[in-house]
Amino acid sequence: MTLNRRDLMLGAVGASLLAGHASAADAWPSKPLRIVVPYPPGGSSDIIARAISQPLSEALKQSVIVENRAGANGNLGADLVAKAPGDGYTLLLCDVGALAISPSVYTKLAFDPSKDLRGVTMLAYSPHLLVVHPSVQANSLKELIALSKKSDLNFAVTATGSAPHLAGVALERASGARWQYVPYKGGVQAIQDTVGGQTQVLMNGMLATLPHVQSGKLKVLGVSKATRMPLIGDVPTIAEQGVTGFESGTWQGMLAPRGTPEAVIQRLNKELVAIIRSADIRSRLAGQGAEVVTMTPVEQEQFFNKERARWAKVVDAAQIKLD
Repeated sequence: MTLNRRDLMLGAVGASLLAGHASAADAWPSKPLRIVVPYPPGGSSDIIARAISQPLSEALKQSVIVENRAGANGNLGADLVAKAPGDGYTLLLCDVGALAISPSVYTKLAFDPSKDLRGVTMLAYSPHLLVVHPSVQANSLKELIALSKKSDLNFAVTATGSAPHLAGVALERASGARWQYVPYKGGVQAIQDTVGGQTQVLMNGMLATLPHVQSGKLKVLGVSKATRMPLIGDVPTIAEQGVTGFESGTWQGMLAPRGTPEAVIQRLNKELVAIIRSADIRSRLAGQGAEVVTMTPVEQEQFFNKERARWAKVVDAAQIKLD
């Protein structure tokens, strides 16, 4: 065999493989898709997953099923997706910031988010609301801090090591407040117990928490955003109330198993960006306190790495570790 003939044959094999990958991507999707939400129903990720599932189904001409797989602060469902085939049929919709926290909090994590998952797009951002039970005698962060130093206050934690938990820890350390953390298995349960008065203080995503503020079941003292939210423009930011630069929140995004074909990732990104930016969904989310935020897959992975480094410092300072 001459060198030229060998090169030609290798080139033909390579072209055949590329054609195979292209045809596989072109054939996608040929069956229903599954969006795994690693938290209980009713939280921010679940709300967004159910808002986009039908439009995504229509765009892809395939059924899109939302499946709640709660447990281990979202790690159970994330692990399921991380170990799923990279074929574009199993996706993860979760709080990307919380996912970035897990490697710092858990000493034993069954998967590596950076290596086993890849970004598709960010979808929305919902700042944390600092809320209290209406019976709490405080109408500002300053008053809450003073009250916490002379009364026992229980702070509802959506899950140990979650973004709202670490936001509470960061706020406590920066402001001098004092409270006892009571862990729950999700935001819905944490909200319910704060509404019921079993716990007195809560930080949680605005998307899931605002309805309880609007109904008068919870009292809002601050929002963890750099600027005020138009929807609740009379509520000052936490930064305005003396904790300079304080900002935290819930970042919902879509991820897929590492190894998912690039063509599938780009198609998902295109469809999801169009859906979440649509006037109907943008308006619906804005009315609940969430801002539409989209990114390219590369931008989302860069954001993930930045969040991972940021929260690692908070975890280290608070010495929070879980098995």
